[in-house]
Amino acid sequence: MSELIQITELNRKEWPESGLDVAALRAGGWQPLPFNLFIAKIHERCNLACTYCYMYEMADQSWRGRPVVMANETVKALARRLSEHVDAHDLRDVDVVLHGGEPLLAGADMIDRFVHTVRGAVGDRAAVQFKMQTNGLLLDERMLDMLLANDVRIGVSLDGGMEANDRSRKYRNGRGSYSDVARAMELLGSDRFRPSFGGVLCAIDLRNDPIECYEALAAFSPPIIDFMLPHANWTTPPPRAESGSSPAPYADWLIQIYEHWRKNPQKAKVRVFQNLFRMLLGGPSTVESMGLSPIRLIVIDTDGSLQQVDSLKSAFPGAPETGLNVFEHSFDTALAHPAVTARQIGVSGLSETCQACSVRDTCGGGLYTHRYRSGSGFLNPSVYCADLLRLITHVRRDMRRELLPDGETSDV
Repeated sequence: MSELIQITELNRKEWPESGLDVAALRAGGWQPLPFNLFIAKIHERCNLACTYCYMYEMADQSWRGRPVVMANETVKALARRLSEHVDAHDLRDVDVVLHGGEPLLAGADMIDRFVHTVRGAVGDRAAVQFKMQTNGLLLDERMLDMLLANDVRIGVSLDGGMEANDRSRKYRNGRGSYSDVARAMELLGSDRFRPSFGGVLCAIDLRNDPIECYEALAAFSPPIIDFMLPHANWTTPPPRAESGSSPAPYADWLIQIYEHWRKNPQKAKVRVFQNLFRMLLGGPSTVESMGLSPIRLIVIDTDGSLQQVDSLKSAFPGAPETGLNVFEHSFDTALAHPAVTARQIGVSGLSETCQACSVRDTCGGGLYTHRYRSGSGFLNPSVYCADLLRLITHVRRDMRRELLPDGETSDV
């Protein structure tokens, strides 16, 4: 524990823990928005050994010292704090995401009890929408019946077809997981359970053919497809193509899907493209990886600790920690944390490079996790800066070609 604290404190000399004056912002009239997205780590272990996992394979290894399953006392404390937050801010709608590790390892009874405890604490004062992100391996009829009865929307992680998925998403013995996940996806997509189907999440791997990947995912008819950039930063850069010739290989990968998808967008919704359309037409972002919309999420780990977004585990040991917990602290206390503030102050939370960028409001600096650089903290552009610029510019040019007369595309 002392080692973790020492490393965390060393890094907290970086921005925003150092250099962002939250008290001054509040004195000047700025106020944080309350949390409306609560990510509950109900199980700390996983039944896969994905090679790119930020939780087990990257910088932060704190999972080793936390409870495997969230205890009933912790669930009750979380529920009380959530109810308190709903009342304090007169919230009408909140989302609770069941996460891990692999949340289904907690078992159907524990998940059912968790949902009823939280909904019971909040009562009819706010609508609580439950969601889950899972690898899908334990989705059988009993589990799906329970999730359907509790109105839990299910997102499944899958990286494409068998060859693409099994590059990284393997069991500990090295066997690929595709066949088992595909069976679960077919069951989830059936008429009986489709109301619970939330979508599919795919981590981008440049070694995989983008069109084949998209088609393999679309074949399951998910409500929406999410493509996720690998978690990386300036200190630990992302994987690049073997040739390394393109300055924006991840944009090139996504643009191939975009051009293919545009020919038949009704086949499958793709979140990154739809979100870009919305923002480029003047609407708000609905994802945390783009745009300047205030980020209003908090993570509750199995021990009850309150954390920033858990993908920060890829940056450095202790990166998500706030030093708070549901037993002793309200969610309002976490709103005062500099890193929470940094993600709610819009342009003021961006680096000078980002502030001067032509796609600033659309990009929003990219995912906060991807901005980290040892020594300067998170006051940097995304390590995917070139990719984001190329993707946004490409989609914007395409939209203007469609909307402007005579295919006019000036000022792109």
